[in-house]
Amino acid sequence: MFSKLIFNCPWYYVIICLACGAIFSGFLYFKNKRNTDVSNNILIILTGLRFLSCTLIAFLLLNIFIKQLKNETQTPTILLAIDNSQSIVAAQDSNFIRKEFIKNLDDVKNNINKNYTLKTILFGAQTITGDAKPDFRDKETDIDNLIGEVENNYSNQNVGALIIVSDGIYNKGSNPLYNTEKLNFPIYTIALGDTNELQDISVQKINHNQFAYSGNAFPAEVIINAKKYKGKEVTVSLTDARGKKLSQKISINSDNFLSTVTFTLNADFPGVQRYAVNINALEGEKNISNNYQSFVVEVIDNRSKILILANYPHPDVSAIKEALLTNGNYEVDYSLIGDFKKPLKQYSLVILHGYSASNTQLANECKTNLIPVWLVNPASAENLPGIKIASSFNKQNDAEASFNNSFGLFTISDELKKFIKDLPALKTFFGNYSLSNGANSIINQKIGTVETDNPILIFTETNGLKSSVFVGDGMWRWKMRDFYEHKNNNLFNELLSKIIQYLTVKSDKSFFRITSPKIVNENEMLELGAEVYNKAYELVNDADVQLTLTNSNKKQFNYTFSKTSNAYKLNLGFLAPGEYKYEAKVKIGSELYVKNGSILVKEIMAEKINTIANHQLLFQLSYRTGGKLFYPKQLNKLSEEIAKNQLIKPITYSTNLTTSILDLKWILFGILILLSLEWFLRKRYLTI
Repeated sequence: MFSKLIFNCPWYYVIICLACGAIFSGFLYFKNKRNTDVSNNILIILTGLRFLSCTLIAFLLLNIFIKQLKNETQTPTILLAIDNSQSIVAAQDSNFIRKEFIKNLDDVKNNINKNYTLKTILFGAQTITGDAKPDFRDKETDIDNLIGEVENNYSNQNVGALIIVSDGIYNKGSNPLYNTEKLNFPIYTIALGDTNELQDISVQKINHNQFAYSGNAFPAEVIINAKKYKGKEVTVSLTDARGKKLSQKISINSDNFLSTVTFTLNADFPGVQRYAVNINALEGEKNISNNYQSFVVEVIDNRSKILILANYPHPDVSAIKEALLTNGNYEVDYSLIGDFKKPLKQYSLVILHGYSASNTQLANECKTNLIPVWLVNPASAENLPGIKIASSFNKQNDAEASFNNSFGLFTISDELKKFIKDLPALKTFFGNYSLSNGANSIINQKIGTVETDNPILIFTETNGLKSSVFVGDGMWRWKMRDFYEHKNNNLFNELLSKIIQYLTVKSDKSFFRITSPKIVNENEMLELGAEVYNKAYELVNDADVQLTLTNSNKKQFNYTFSKTSNAYKLNLGFLAPGEYKYEAKVKIGSELYVKNGSILVKEIMAEKINTIANHQLLFQLSYRTGGKLFYPKQLNKLSEEIAKNQLIKPITYSTNLTTSILDLKWILFGILILLSLEWFLRKRYLTI
């Protein structure tokens, strides 16, 4: 560390400080020298102590700075990422992987730890950093997510290399090769699994509707893959929710056979319907777990019709329309306001874009027909439901978004809450905002770094009629940001779906309400919510809410909801695949309220469908980044290869630190010591 003094004053101020210290100390101790019997040595010591303390105090008044050059050396970090998915132990060498290979890998980790900083990462459906041992239970593999997490979390660190232990099979996310250019360090890969093709028949994929409407027919396409079974015949069976079985026979005419079998199904009754596809096993087939696959379809009574009206074409309108069309619950009509001639009564919701005073009659017609209205990017700040804005029409702000944690009309995922903070800015009205009684804001404006109470998206309900206002221009940018960061529009679609669902669903006037998903994947945490109201429709949570969960084997599990500030929540964790029924109860006074429902937990088959290792992908990951591929028997060469890489070396960072001497505590302590010592000697030898 190198230091130098920086003066914010002329150089001769230092001489003045020295002179002040000398004059003050000399005048104090030598003006009455003739009247004392103290020796010259004592006087000289006292004078010196007073000179030093006074001079240091004078220096403090000059506001002198110390500039330091601080060097810090950072040891290279080696990241070890282990594939924790089921396909790793699906091959015949599973015992070797679980025991001998893991032990050998621990030896490699110990060798690397001697010269580098080693951090272990487990990846599968998600990426987790920590020292946990792999259990190879993850239902999916997302190598692209691993690359992204490494790039996000370690981009500013001295990462020497990334070691990926995997079979190269990925069934979630994009091709990881697309993101390797973001990394500035090599990837070393350890190739596990078997690349040999065995005799196998599998259900590769099932294409089906997510939603169907009661009374309609819909197709289900089953894609079959057969390897090394040329000349054989198999039966593909589909069993519906009521146990009815449909079957088709397929003749296999090649050793790498791919065929699509189409079944036509009837949506006879509403609710979540489960279907199962099965292929009979053939002689010599080792992996029969991929001969079976199930899927679910939600059958609904009718579809909500939504009308989008705009004063002029706008990309926000297109973004909203596309998001709604991805949800099978909605039928969407679009028109410019000047061209619209149809009656409004048929619609469950009207979305008005660019609302202005000229559209007041249309808004009143919606109110007369009890149709909820969502106003998006209003052209005027006047006559907006639930909000008043004192604004000049020509003045606008660039406002980013922040989530309002006190919002409670409906819930959104934690991923969406986090994503809202990163959304690009919108154009909003500049002015004073005030919400009406009963209005609720879910997204507020953030101006610069200041989170304000001015809303972007609000909801209000008057006499049972719901409405919403989105005060902003540029929603389409939110959709583009979602696709840029996640390669899909799932979070943007979730936000739109929640908005539309709240506005279109009839208000529940019951005193006991349960919120629960109808369908979840087995690797998703299952959470339920509950609300209890008194006779005045005020939220209360004095009583306990009990829930009995019954699985498909009629086994029951009892739970008690946890209480929040004014409601209830219950985290059931991860449930095994199957259909569950629940019964929730709460007793308020002398009245017992009961709610019943069902939840379907879907099994994830991704790791069972393809078990053939993809070592070519691992080779490409290493080749493109300057690393190498190793096999389990070559683990001892991995640490040697890393040690030989001249690019993996410590990095020294230099930092300039500027500190005022007023911030240096040792100077204060030094002055106190000098004054204390002087006081002691004065008490001991003289009184002046």
